[in-house]
Amino acid sequence: MPKPLSIQLYSLRAESERDFADVLSRLAAIGFAGVEPFNLYGLAPRDFRAQVESLGMQISSSHYPWANRAPLAEVIDVVGELGLTRAAGGFGPADFADADAIERTCDTVNRLVDDLGRAGIELFLHNHWWEYRLVDGRPGYYVLAERCPRVRFEIDTYWAADFGARDPAAEVAHLKARTPLLHIKDGPLIEGEPHTAVGSGKLDIAAIIEAADPSVLEWLIVELDACATDMFTAVEASFRHLASSGLGRGRA
Repeated sequence: MPKPLSIQLYSLRAESERDFADVLSRLAAIGFAGVEPFNLYGLAPRDFRAQVESLGMQISSSHYPWANRAPLAEVIDVVGELGLTRAAGGFGPADFADADAIERTCDTVNRLVDDLGRAGIELFLHNHWWEYRLVDGRPGYYVLAERCPRVRFEIDTYWAADFGARDPAAEVAHLKARTPLLHIKDGPLIEGEPHTAVGSGKLDIAAIIEAADPSVLEWLIVELDACATDMFTAVEASFRHLASSGLGRGRA
C-alpha cells in the first residue's frame, strides 16, 4: 500500500506567518494525511497536536526542536507532547568538512542516541547535499552511518542527488533499512535555482520511492524550499501527482 503523505511546513513558512490556522486547514482540504512542523508559531505543542488532529491529520514527525540545538529536556518534553517517538537532528557543512569534523559529528550523534534512548526516543537525521561530498574518497554520510549504527534517517532525496552528481534512488537504497522517512521534493538540480512541484522536475520520483524498504518506510513528506510559482499551488500539485500516480496516499 502507498505510504501516507505529509508536508514539511517550512514549505509554507511565509503563509504560516500570516495565518497558521488557515494553512493547516488548507492542507487538510488538499488531502494531506500529516504535517511535519519546524515552528509552532506560538502554539503549545499539545495545542498544535490537538489542532492538527481535529483536522483529520497526524503529526508525522517534527523538526522542532532540533535535537542537537536544543536542551535535551526540552526535546524530550516536546516530542512527547507531540505524540512522537523520534527527534530530528541535522548538521551543517562544517560538520562534514573533513575526517576530524566527521568524527566529532559521529560522537555527537552517538551521544544523542544514548541520551534520547533513555527516554524511549529515537534520533533521525535530515541531510542536505554536503553530507554526500567526498572526504578521503567516501561520502561523509556513509562514514557516519557506519559509526552511528543506531541512528535513523530522513533522507532528503533532492539534496541526496547533489545537483545531479549522485543517484538519489541509490542513496535511499543504501540506507533503506534505517530510513522511516523520506523528504520528497523536485526541481532542476541546479544549485541556487528554486524547486518545482513534485513530478515536474528532473528527479525520478517513482524510482526513489521504490528504492525504500516498505517495511521500514512510514511517511513520504513533501518539502519545497522555494518555488517560482505560488507555493500553495506547487504544494497541491505535488500532492495530486503523488496521490494520482499511486506513489503516496492522502488521509482517509
